[in-house]
Amino acid sequence: MMPVTLFFDGLCMPKNPGGVATFGYVVYSDDQKLHEGYGFVGAGMFGDDVSNNVAEYHALIRGLERLLSEGYDGAIEVKGDSQLVISQLKGEYAVRARRLIPLHKKALALLGCFRNVELHWIPREENSEADRLSRNAFEEFLGKHYDEYKKFYGTG
Repeated sequence: MMPVTLFFDGLCMPKNPGGVATFGYVVYSDDQKLHEGYGFVGAGMFGDDVSNNVAEYHALIRGLERLLSEGYDGAIEVKGDSQLVISQLKGEYAVRARRLIPLHKKALALLGCFRNVELHWIPREENSEADRLSRNAFEEFLGKHYDEYKKFYGTG
């Protein structure tokens, strides 16, 4: 199988930290989309300790888990627009936030399952598909919890 590229993104709105955190990822081999996924991470309104970086890590972890569940462990190129997450995974930045330490460890363990890993920061505009998926997850959350969301965050 050809090497794959995993794009990941996360968000935390309407405030960071403490908003509603969601994620999205997409996996390509050449120009063919293999997988995509998105979902809810947590929300400050439910007492969850979430941030944009927590959501970013969840996006990466879910994408890696999906590949491994499909039996893929070859070369992977990981691309995300979170300079913090990419730099932490490369060992360029320390992981200081307690909420990120277990996520960082899990991401590194999963990355260690692949034969070759390249990590790249990309500008937001090159990550539009994963961004769109994380926004889809946010919209789905609003569809289910809009009244609670509006009351808690005072926004609509």
